[in-house]
Amino acid sequence: MVSLAGLGYHSRAWPLGPVTRRRQRHWRGTKRSSNMKIVMRRGPFLLVLSGAAAATLIALIVALLHDGLSARAIPSRLEATFAKRAHHLSIPSEARKMTNPVAVTPQSLHEGELHFADHCSVCHGNDGGGQTLFGLGLYPKPPDMRRAETQSLSDGELFWIIENGVRFTGMPAFSGHGGAEEDSWRLVLFIRHLPHLKPEELAEMERYNPKGVEERREEQEEDEFLSGGGDAKKPEPARKPAPETP
Repeated sequence: MVSLAGLGYHSRAWPLGPVTRRRQRHWRGTKRSSNMKIVMRRGPFLLVLSGAAAATLIALIVALLHDGLSARAIPSRLEATFAKRAHHLSIPSEARKMTNPVAVTPQSLHEGELHFADHCSVCHGNDGGGQTLFGLGLYPKPPDMRRAETQSLSDGELFWIIENGVRFTGMPAFSGHGGAEEDSWRLVLFIRHLPHLKPEELAEMERYNPKGVEERREEQEEDEFLSGGGDAKKPEPARKPAPETP
């Protein structure tokens, strides 16, 4: 059997001839030229895209830093549009498709009403308008929940917001803090009912709103007066003895 090594064939590559070298140099030069043409064609587009991204970033920074980060400011239109879009994308698609498992009954609506009065009215107001001391001091301000901006959300979206809150706002997350999911679903029912609130419902809600010490003391004195104990004299505080003179 004839060995290939004996015929002059070796495992290493054969030396390249001058013609082959010229072809390789030509191919490399052609490829480099083609790449440069692609970069030159895409250069203006990439430059415009980079400029637009930088301008958008600068505009967002200016929008966020206006009025010295004061919570009294009103979000700019650009900031509001960006935040609304970002918040919409942050809600999982599965959450939007969720349906309310709690049936609409007078009892479930009443329970949602009392829960809203005790937990939500501080910022949103009993009527859902957000015109409260805390609500007006937030940034961004709470939305008017009676309007289409809130009412057009699905039940699943409202439930997800109640359970998870909204980052970078005053809306807290109520999930995992001892509350049941049924309470959040009842709140969804009551939010749907906000545009149709009656005066007697608002009056009832006022009795369940969180109150300070002074308000509770006034209510207690009013209850005592109505129950016939208003004429009773309150015990006078004990007087401190006068200091003895040496």
